[in-house]
Amino acid sequence: MDKQKATLLLQDGTVFHGTLIGKHGTNGGEICFNTGMTGYQEIYTDPSYTGQIIVNTTPHIGNYGVIDTEVESDSATIAGIVVNSFSEVYSRLDASQSLNDYLISNGITGIADVDTRKIVKHIRSKGAMNAIISSEFDNLEDLQKELEKVPDMAGLELSSKVCTKEPYFVGNENASIKVACLDFGIKKNILRNLVDRGVYCKVFPAKTSLKEMEAWGPNAYFLSNGPGDPAVMDYAVDTIKEILALNKPVFGICLGHQLLAEAVGIKTYKMHHGHRGLNHPIKNILSGKSEITSQNHGFNVVREDTENNPSVEITHVHLNDNTVAGIKLKDRPAFSVQYHPESSPGPHDSRYLFDDFISLINNN
Repeated sequence: MDKQKATLLLQDGTVFHGTLIGKHGTNGGEICFNTGMTGYQEIYTDPSYTGQIIVNTTPHIGNYGVIDTEVESDSATIAGIVVNSFSEVYSRLDASQSLNDYLISNGITGIADVDTRKIVKHIRSKGAMNAIISSEFDNLEDLQKELEKVPDMAGLELSSKVCTKEPYFVGNENASIKVACLDFGIKKNILRNLVDRGVYCKVFPAKTSLKEMEAWGPNAYFLSNGPGDPAVMDYAVDTIKEILALNKPVFGICLGHQLLAEAVGIKTYKMHHGHRGLNHPIKNILSGKSEITSQNHGFNVVREDTENNPSVEITHVHLNDNTVAGIKLKDRPAFSVQYHPESSPGPHDSRYLFDDFISLINNN
């Protein structure tokens, strides 16, 4: 059977023609690339990728299908995928379905049989930009009109759209440590790592008030990862300021890291093309050791603001571009990192950060 054609149009007018994967239709979002060699299922279900079109640099995608137990959220909220060689046949014995069927069931339109290396080099040169994938529009002028409707990621608030609508519990209710987790787009493996260390978690929607969270009596607070621009999340920054005033332990990951920085007066900015992959080198300044990390972010904290803030210490730096990758507060028991120590997918070099959080709680 002949494959259906699809078109990828970038905001700067660059066009790629390929074949349709996933749902027949038209989807737009910010195009970015992930350099991970495995773990496409975890990437597609990471809420931090909401509204983004993912270019996989690994040439073969779909060959091990999809398994229900390895999702990072209840559904995939990406705007689309771009791959080189796509396999509708999967070889993993315990897979529940093909990736193509999964994409269709989640309403995701993708494109295959394109030169992903060329696309990645283009994004690295020109920067992340909006793009659109379509199997419906043959006329580029019509497709351009559809692309113009796609909102820019800068200034976009998404966490309140992807977070849980009602609080829920994870872990053993008899555990000695209770952590209130603010859900800005939390990954399930973060909660697994906390529960594995004897934590009882209550996950709250992004816009929950401090009063409601404190009524549960948590020992500490966790600030999750998530999508969108931290600079427009005043509701979260105000709540985090209130949390910090309690002097309880706080740990933030990715967007949570950026929001903690905003709460202490450090600005954030949109990066040229971001960090997304499983092989990003980080130096822990406190220990002097390096670690290979999993990352997924298009925003970062301003290094100059961080260096000039007397109450903040830089704890981790990205060795490729010297950007700030971790901070801790000098006057309060709070710290955060820009990358993903739960690393699903990815290396486990940074899992110690969850142990550091538990020690901070026990010693507070």
